[in-house]
Amino acid sequence: MESTAIPILKRAVEMDTKEQYTLALILYQEGLQILLNSIKDVQDKSKQEYLRIKAKEYMERAEKIKKLIDEGKASGKYREHTKIEAGSIKHGYDSTFGRFLDNSITYILVEDPYIRAYHQIMNFVRFCELAVTKCHLLKKITLTTTQDSENPRNQMTRLEELKRSLRDQSITLEINFSETLHDRQISLSSGWIIKIGRGLDYFKAPEGKFVLGSCDLELRPCLETTVDIFHKSHLRT
Repeated sequence: MESTAIPILKRAVEMDTKEQYTLALILYQEGLQILLNSIKDVQDKSKQEYLRIKAKEYMERAEKIKKLIDEGKASGKYREHTKIEAGSIKHGYDSTFGRFLDNSITYILVEDPYIRAYHQIMNFVRFCELAVTKCHLLKKITLTTTQDSENPRNQMTRLEELKRSLRDQSITLEINFSETLHDRQISLSSGWIIKIGRGLDYFKAPEGKFVLGSCDLELRPCLETTVDIFHKSHLRT
């Protein structure tokens, strides 16, 4: 258990250094829980004391980060910025912003002008799957996008099928079209805003149908983009 905690806590320190505080906090909490459980099984008293000291240090840092996040949210100044490099992997939706999807979320607003082509709608389906899995109190998703001028019927048929599927989970999907929409962002009822330069479509096309990354976006190479995450006290419904 101790060997399991070490890489998680090292990753927490790395994210802490990069000022990715929300991710660092989750990693500190996860690593600390494992570390504290492992101390009970350590027979060497000196090692046990050393681990307790390290656990206390990590715990104090986690508490400081939580306070920093809370203060930033209250003042409206909290922000995280990440650059996704071209060709990099492990930037699926869960890794990138899944930590903000939880049981506090009751509605989600998605603004993305490019939910039109087949692969773009599939990306939106994957996003909805993640939201349904993590947000057990989710009641509504609102999508604002642009209409596919070449094949609007196919676009609507696919989105209506998703709408029916979400309805089976007691979740309403509202679809709006805007011909002037440009910005891309995901707004959560908790106040978190996720702005991705390329919207949900920041992955390269897989090089085949039977290659790693064809199904799991965590393993698919990315296009270069930026991710900005910040918090607002009031969101429109």
